[in-house]
Amino acid sequence: MGTDEIRRAVAADVAVVRAVTDAAYRPYIERIGRAPQPMEADHTANVAAGKVFVTGEPVVGLVVLEEYDDHLFLDSIAVHPDAHGTGIGRRLLRFVDARARALGLAEVRLYTNAMMWENQKIYPRYGYEVVERRTDGIYDRVHYRKRLD
Repeated sequence: MGTDEIRRAVAADVAVVRAVTDAAYRPYIERIGRAPQPMEADHTANVAAGKVFVTGEPVVGLVVLEEYDDHLFLDSIAVHPDAHGTGIGRRLLRFVDARARALGLAEVRLYTNAMMWENQKIYPRYGYEVVERRTDGIYDRVHYRKRLD
């Protein structure tokens, strides 16, 4: 695999999917007062279900996607802190758009914890618009959508 390739994760990737997710989200634990939801995800089940796509050799970035009838849901995006600033997040977001289009879906949706204010600056730069802010269980979230051409 080339270092720029994005591929579907396989069972052998579960440990690195967990490690990259934990490294990416760990800095938010203190700020939001609990582990962010992606750290609590069942990575084994998500990989087995074909929802996880990874990039890098070794893996340094990933997305977790869920397909619905009318949109693609970006459940999680994680880039290892050692790879910040290298364009991996941008490539992953472009991949999400391309994947939605390939599936015939005209919209991508995601949410981020309201305390992750860095994300609230990033997503609008990539065409996402705020739909609403609401509490989902114990999480205060900002919901976004991106309509694709």
